[in-house]
Amino acid sequence: MQTNNEIFTRVDRLLGKDFLDKIQHKRVIVFGVGGVGSWCAECLIRTGIKHLTIVDADVVATSNINRQIMATTKTIGHVKVEALKQRLLEIFPEADIIPIHDLFTRNNAETFNLESYDYIIDAIDSLKDKAELILMACKTKAVFFASMGAALKIDPTRIKVDSFWNVKGDPLARALRRIFKKNKTFPEKKFLCVYSDELLTNKGQTSEPTDISFKTDDEVQSIVKAQVNGSLAHITAIFGNTLAGLVIQHIANS
Repeated sequence: MQTNNEIFTRVDRLLGKDFLDKIQHKRVIVFGVGGVGSWCAECLIRTGIKHLTIVDADVVATSNINRQIMATTKTIGHVKVEALKQRLLEIFPEADIIPIHDLFTRNNAETFNLESYDYIIDAIDSLKDKAELILMACKTKAVFFASMGAALKIDPTRIKVDSFWNVKGDPLARALRRIFKKNKTFPEKKFLCVYSDELLTNKGQTSEPTDISFKTDDEVQSIVKAQVNGSLAHITAIFGNTLAGLVIQHIANS
């Protein structure tokens, strides 16, 4: 088995031993390990994050294979966070990876103990839950980064990073701002988002179901998605790796 020093030789060469010591003591939680979050998680692990919590309520579907890093023909039907954990441990066997097979909602938000993390990453696509996570994360001491919509895009050169209130051309950010203004409840601090102002339309059709069921310890629940949009691996990967890059850059500069 490779030692940590051998795995992270190139990280050490670029950023030094002090960075490796710092990054391996940071605690990160990633909400949503689909097309964006799975790439974010892997990039963090490959750069030296040792304490990582991954949260997702879904299982691997065939339609995930085109863009989600742990999705293969062998993992179809597996719980996403468990499949991703196994992959990440093959990369960094000494990592402390906590998989949580659940949704983040207003009702269970306190169970995630957000205050215990140094970095919180939002890569979920449920509008209501995303808004709640933003509000909760911005009340903590943790550094918070969020992904806006990564579907309906093909041009990697239009992917950007900016403060949430400066994001333009992204329907998800616009919908979130409407929720905050309607409820007169706003994030308590500024945070950076990864987004693109490109917005294509779906040209094809799919029989993929819009009602996705998952099992928790207590009951079977259902996530109803209003529309299934097309998305591509190179875009979701850039979104995810950019989120990871923001964490890495912040650690390196702190």
